[in-house]
Amino acid sequence: MTCPDAARTETAAIFARAIQGFDRTKPVWILGHNDADGLSATALFARAFGQAGWAVRTRIVGRGESPWSDAMRAELADEPAGGVIITDLGVRNALPKPGVPTVVVDHHVPGDPPAGATVISGHGQDPIPTSSLLAFWCAGAVADVDPWLWLAALGLIGDMAEKAGFLEMEAARRFGVTALRDAAALVNAPRRSASGDATPALRLLMAAGGPKDVLSDKWPEAAAVLAARAEVKSELEAARRVAPLVRGEVALIRFASPTQIHPLIAQQWRGRLWDKIVMAANTGYRPGWVHFAVRSGEDRDLIGFLAEHRPPGADEMYGSGHRQATGGALRPADWNAFITGLGFGAEATVLDVATSRSRA
Repeated sequence: MTCPDAARTETAAIFARAIQGFDRTKPVWILGHNDADGLSATALFARAFGQAGWAVRTRIVGRGESPWSDAMRAELADEPAGGVIITDLGVRNALPKPGVPTVVVDHHVPGDPPAGATVISGHGQDPIPTSSLLAFWCAGAVADVDPWLWLAALGLIGDMAEKAGFLEMEAARRFGVTALRDAAALVNAPRRSASGDATPALRLLMAAGGPKDVLSDKWPEAAAVLAARAEVKSELEAARRVAPLVRGEVALIRFASPTQIHPLIAQQWRGRLWDKIVMAANTGYRPGWVHFAVRSGEDRDLIGFLAEHRPPGADEMYGSGHRQATGGALRPADWNAFITGLGFGAEATVLDVATSRSRA
């Protein structure tokens, strides 16, 4: 077990050394995931560097995007950058801005580390700190982050680590536990909406003074975030009525929704089908793809399970994340090979994802 106090100190020290190589005459770029944990981590880094007088640029990496892709390298190629921070987006052997000092802050099961970058990973610690908590520890080397402890708590709650025993979560209770939980759920909504645009949620976290402030209606971004929550709630209610198909150890819940509710559906069925590997597959989330989330009520290595059944066309979006919370995205032909290999028949395959909404 890693000593929490030692982990905090070591994390801050590694981060402080890493950013010594940043060029302060150029903006620091912060690339973050679009869920509550990634948004909170991004906001923590942006606030800390901003308070310390750095120029800051943020980039939320959302639906169908990867910080490790050729597309991201092309997007950032002509952008001035004194340093890059990538948070809550996994670890891969690639860089979005080659030649620029880069720090990767993450807590998922890591891939090969990128050459020339500093990787700060919570994976392997016990308990595993979320990306937002790691960001809180890191940002403390740049600015006074105590007023933003609530942001770390949002990420802990959003990634189901509220009861992991972190001292920061206990200290954050002064902000109101109910408000923290409600705020975490609220900022998670935009990335699940049909548009997938989490920008209003990040702006809200950058502007608000605490979780109760996030929940108020005084910020212009609040309307967009609340509308996203209502949209997701409606789609979730419809998908809950879909019955699972069971083949062997796998239970498949297949539906079509433009919203990112497949992880929520998988999580909800996980408790009811505790002895199965629950897979929620969404054929309507992104044209030309089947997105799916995998959960289990038992202590199963789901990343290992997906690795055993990996189809030839799978890319970096397949089988990443956490040991007990993973998933992926596959093209129709690869999905069909994958799901057939698990024992399912024509009822689970897709012909054309663009038209499969009528078949779900």
